[in-house]
Amino acid sequence: MLSEERARLDNLRVLVIDDNAHMAHILRTVLNGFGIRNVVDARSAVDALEMLKGGAYDFILLDYCLPILDGLEFTRLVRTGRDISHNMIPIIMITGYTERSRVMAARDAGVTEICAKPVTPRDLWLRIAEVINAPRPFVRTKSFTGPDRRRLRTSDYAGPERRKSEEDGETAAA
Repeated sequence: MLSEERARLDNLRVLVIDDNAHMAHILRTVLNGFGIRNVVDARSAVDALEMLKGGAYDFILLDYCLPILDGLEFTRLVRTGRDISHNMIPIIMITGYTERSRVMAARDAGVTEICAKPVTPRDLWLRIAEVINAPRPFVRTKSFTGPDRRRLRTSDYAGPERRKSEEDGETAAA
């Protein structure tokens, strides 16, 4: 990693939400290894919601299973909450629950990226690079608020779900 890239990462502020202190320590250590020094921990989603009200973060690392309010409920509150001004913040969910139904539920709640446990530095780096270097546009509808769930854009789609992207004005497939 170039020193220039490391300097840019040093400016990032990350919120880690995990009730397991050991896992939070591992994530902090990996982030520090990337050059990200400003890492704030929350042991519950309830605490994290309060922290979001009082500070700005560049992205969130979020455990799926949390007491009281789980990762999906937290994500929905962040994405749709009226009192939180950070509803477009990238959320990377860290989970051992990688069944298709749970991954789709996380995506549908508005999670930006998912990283499977056991977490490797390489996998985490790829997710972080994705949210920083290739952010997806946000979608707001009556039933969904979050990053565009479409990863591939094809210009040859001509069906009824065809719509235009707000960012580039080009037509994108649904």
